[in-house]
Order: sequence, then C-alpha cells, then structure tokens
Amino acid sequence: MSFVSAVLTEVGHVELPLPIWAYPLVAFVLFLALALVLWSFRDVANRHSAKANAYAAAHGGAASTSGMVGPGSH
Repeated sequence: MSFVSAVLTEVGHVELPLPIWAYPLVAFVLFLALALVLWSFRDVANRHSAKANAYAAAHGGAASTSGMVGPGSH
C-alpha cells in the first residue's frame, strides 16, 4: 500500500464549506472586481499627457502625442 492511498483511506469524506456551485461564482465575482479596478484606470496616460510632455521637454526627451511615455511612444 502506497503512502497516498493510506492517507486517502484515513481522511475519508471531507465536506466542503460552500456548495460546489459557489466556487465558480466567487471566482466570477473576484474577476469582476478586478475588471472594475482595471477599468477605473482607463485613459490615465492621456489625462497626464501634459505632465509627460513637460517632463520630456525638461529632460531632453521626445514629446508624447499619444499620451504614452516610453519606448513605444516615438
């Protein structure tokens, strides 16, 4: 008898704290909460494009026209 089968026979039946349909529901609610957080940060780069352009001008960088500052913005 292997160790795994011995442990499984000792454990027996373990009742879950929630019904089985609740686990996907909890995962879906968490996914929606994370999507809401992600959605709340939409358009942040465009809201701060003036600040990014001022920083680029002060430090000799290229001005941003798309609101993005970084390697992909040129």
